[in-house]
Amino acid sequence: MTTAHNTTPQYPFTAVVGMDDLRLALLLNAVSPAVGGVLVRGEKGTAKSTAVRALSALMPAVDVISGCRFACAPAAPDPGCPDGPHGTGGVEERPTRMVELPVGASEDRLVGALDIERALSEGVKAFEPGLLADAHRGILYVDEVNLLHDHLVDLLLDAAAMGASYVEREGVSVRHAARFLLVGTMNPEEGELRPQLLDRFGLTVEVAASREPDERVTVVRRRLAYDADPAGFAADWAAEEDALRGRIAAARELLPRVTLGDAALRQIAATCAAFEVDGMRADIVMARTASALAAWAGRTDVLEEDVRQAALLALPHRRRRNPFDAPGLDEEKLDRTLEEFGADEGTDGDDDPEPDGPDGGPDGGGPDGGGPEGGGHPPQDGGPAEAPLPPEAELPHQQEREAPQTSQAPEPEPEPEPESAPQGAAAGEKAAVGATEPFRTRRLDVPGLGEGADGRRSRARTAHGRTTGARRPQGALGKLHLAATVQAAAPHQRARGRSGRGLVVRRDDLREAVREGREGNLVLFVVDASGSMAARKRMSAVKGAVLSLLLDAYQRRDKIGLITFRGTGAELALPPTSSVEAGAARLEQLPTGGRTPLSEGLLRAHEVLRVERMRDASRRPLLVVVTDGRATGGPEPVVRAARAARLLAGEGTASVVVDCEAGPVRLGLAGELARELQGTAITLDELRADSVSALVRTVQGNRKAA
Repeated sequence: MTTAHNTTPQYPFTAVVGMDDLRLALLLNAVSPAVGGVLVRGEKGTAKSTAVRALSALMPAVDVISGCRFACAPAAPDPGCPDGPHGTGGVEERPTRMVELPVGASEDRLVGALDIERALSEGVKAFEPGLLADAHRGILYVDEVNLLHDHLVDLLLDAAAMGASYVEREGVSVRHAARFLLVGTMNPEEGELRPQLLDRFGLTVEVAASREPDERVTVVRRRLAYDADPAGFAADWAAEEDALRGRIAAARELLPRVTLGDAALRQIAATCAAFEVDGMRADIVMARTASALAAWAGRTDVLEEDVRQAALLALPHRRRRNPFDAPGLDEEKLDRTLEEFGADEGTDGDDDPEPDGPDGGPDGGGPDGGGPEGGGHPPQDGGPAEAPLPPEAELPHQQEREAPQTSQAPEPEPEPEPESAPQGAAAGEKAAVGATEPFRTRRLDVPGLGEGADGRRSRARTAHGRTTGARRPQGALGKLHLAATVQAAAPHQRARGRSGRGLVVRRDDLREAVREGREGNLVLFVVDASGSMAARKRMSAVKGAVLSLLLDAYQRRDKIGLITFRGTGAELALPPTSSVEAGAARLEQLPTGGRTPLSEGLLRAHEVLRVERMRDASRRPLLVVVTDGRATGGPEPVVRAARAARLLAGEGTASVVVDCEAGPVRLGLAGELARELQGTAITLDELRADSVSALVRTVQGNRKAA
């Protein structure tokens, strides 16, 4: 939805406490939108959205042609504008818009809708603009961008890269300009963006709540003061807002005169090569960011500190190879690379990381020449005591980064002694058993045809995929099925008085395509962590298998959950989430030992699935039980486990049992569990995709030989 006019003023940008990297990245994009936008990653409640919304008030007003729905600039209107040609229309000035894209938006709401009925019958391109048109020459803000459907993210980033949006329906196309500052926010605990989508954001910053009591007190006081009197609070910060607004305008004016010398370019190229980032986008983004940093500091030449800061903002998210890699950058390696490729170039011969003044500019960058914390804090009643300095280019050098550790779990606590551990469990077994290397797994899917969210696991009716039929539209027309529409309209042409070559089409004739694709599922892992699984080599292989399945779930756009059982009960180690990073971290900390309460693990899975079914009935679950099938502890453990398995089977839960039994003598208990679950049993070796493909090749070879 487009931000409507509101009498309540936005929270001032200059009143935001801390978060220097975030403020700097936003301001650099305000200076140079060509940087490519900002992705803000951080925990909930860290004022990510507040800072983004506050930026819109700092952007300069824009001139638009009166009546143009696509915000064409009077000096250079878009020649392909659907509302054009504009002739000598009037000019109006309006504030820069900030448009918010809801997570549940449809494709038509994002890119606009074309009236197919009029296009077919009249040849008229009747187009209703979408959010991309509203955001042209403004800010497009996507909160929780990681929860946005993948096809919408693709459309969004393509428009941001090309500066234009294309809407095509059955050969009829409309194009309009769509240049905007793209800002996305996300909580990594709720799931990651794919690496190729991460790469499309120019800059990425990590934010976390301050652990300093004084700074937290300041945050609370300012927020309370704003909530009590928004207009008065905004008036108290008006001078600082005006000063920052003027600095943005000055930096924009200076930017075309900034010189990016060969020495700086060599450092940029060497840095991207040293950190092995894919493609050339990182080099280009770094170059644009370094130039914007120089303009922000009031300089026309790019220095080494600009290149360093640009690397810290543009490279961390481009180094990830899989979802278990934590974003980040080795700053010592960065400094060595810059020194190696800049020492004999003589950018200015100054090795001091602190330029003249806090912002590298000649005047210190602020009215009070304050320090790196954004100037003096206001008094405790929420009003400004002195003008706060905007974030400067060198601020992150002085700030400890707090990137979330996703691939390195915290040190586990000492494991309690197992309760009368069965044979094969070692007393005092260490919790930190490392996983083997992940491997590509065979696809485990849910039988039948679902209707869940787009993904890559199980068959489903989706908005995208191969066309399997046609039906009357249910609500707004989605993908037109042209052949079915023509077939429905053809018998009525004479009755409708058709006299020319055009087809007379009515609303009742329209048919939309029924498509079959794949959906994402809820993959709930139930992992046996008892003493019978505690042998180091065995548990290491089990963890490697679960890690591989987690990676597969990430690639197939699933939600995941993790239940472990050992001792006397079961624990929901990870509630259903889209974050496989969190799943990997919980897995690495998994303790082992004690008896095997298999029934408790299955009953806990039943309860979790019951709750999730109420939350999202369309997302079908897949239960993956990783165990050797043993059941010990409590009265009649085997009988209770079988009863719990039949309970899950009775509700139609699709199940797979990964048999972890090892040794020359096998009891086949995991297979019996799979039969009670009415599911499938596979061994750890059969879980590998290469094992399956090898088996298929062998069977095919035997058939040919026969």
